[in-house]
Amino acid sequence: MLTVAAAKRRGTFALNVRFELPTPGVVALFGRSGCGKSTAVNIIAGLLQPDSGRVVLDDTVLVDLQQGVDVPPERRRIGYVFQDTRLFPHLSVAANLRYAQKRAVGAPYVDLAAVTSLLDLAALMNRRTHQLSGGERQRVAIGRALLTQPRLLLLDEPLAALDEARREEVLPYLETLRDQLAIPMVYVTHDFAEVLRLATHIVLMEAGSVTAQGTVGEMSLNPRLRSIIGPDEVGAIIDGVVLGVDSSSNLTRVRVGQGELNVQARGLAVGTALRVQLLARDIIVSTRIPQHLSVRNSLAGIVTGIHGDDDDSDLITIDIGAEEIMARVTKAATRDLSLRPGMEAWALVKSVSLRGHAFAARPK
Repeated sequence: MLTVAAAKRRGTFALNVRFELPTPGVVALFGRSGCGKSTAVNIIAGLLQPDSGRVVLDDTVLVDLQQGVDVPPERRRIGYVFQDTRLFPHLSVAANLRYAQKRAVGAPYVDLAAVTSLLDLAALMNRRTHQLSGGERQRVAIGRALLTQPRLLLLDEPLAALDEARREEVLPYLETLRDQLAIPMVYVTHDFAEVLRLATHIVLMEAGSVTAQGTVGEMSLNPRLRSIIGPDEVGAIIDGVVLGVDSSSNLTRVRVGQGELNVQARGLAVGTALRVQLLARDIIVSTRIPQHLSVRNSLAGIVTGIHGDDDDSDLITIDIGAEEIMARVTKAATRDLSLRPGMEAWALVKSVSLRGHAFAARPK
């Protein structure tokens, strides 16, 4: 477990956070700019001392000011990847990596060859860091952090300075680290697309406090998250398992809840865990068994809730069997269909609107 309970006042800003989450996994500290995410991470790293609090990683107490414990940053075995990389410009990529390797504390579990392979750095080793693209520099920074043999990896908005193409270049490497090394990560971001790709848990922060926390699936239904990401991104994130490929459509069949989806995702083996985002705006609700439609996906379920979304719309939650999804419909549709909790309903969604991301293991 990673347990954090810390308070810190800096000028007019007050941080007071508490969260406890399982490791390994990727914990996303998510919230608007200025909510205290980086301050919390710096306290975990030991770069900033809290006014009061306690930080425990597994069985190791890193900070407990009441007991007089404050382990120096260099002895915490925590890797840190900054937004600006902070590489040594006068050294080659290889020298940057070896610098970290020589200063590692604790038994090594990943070596230079493994890091070079995982992050595809072989072709860059003799180049100076100023000769690299932004995405390449960030991969080197991640490699340098790994070679300190950390028990925990902190990433403070590591992709914020990159354009979309460079972000898409780096994200698969972060997925590889999550799936192959299973190293615990705390990932700071205000970009929900990164959370969708990487995180197993979300800690939602606002004005220096934790307002909610839980698995990505749980948090996708949380109104506090919806208020930050905006109406277009509202929807359920559910975990499914690849069943195979539908030969007639060439779409990947995915078991979700007690139903099945056809998703545009290629090259995935049967049994692969796949996270699927179903946006509320893309789902149509029917109160009768759908027939003779072009829509490829129909999920049967039970209406569990009706929540006002705005002056004209409602959010309808539907239990599809151990998973809940949401659909946005007009209030007129809610009235005309006589929607109410407990009634049967079918959620219809086009395959082209589904987004799926593979996980090596099902997120818990």
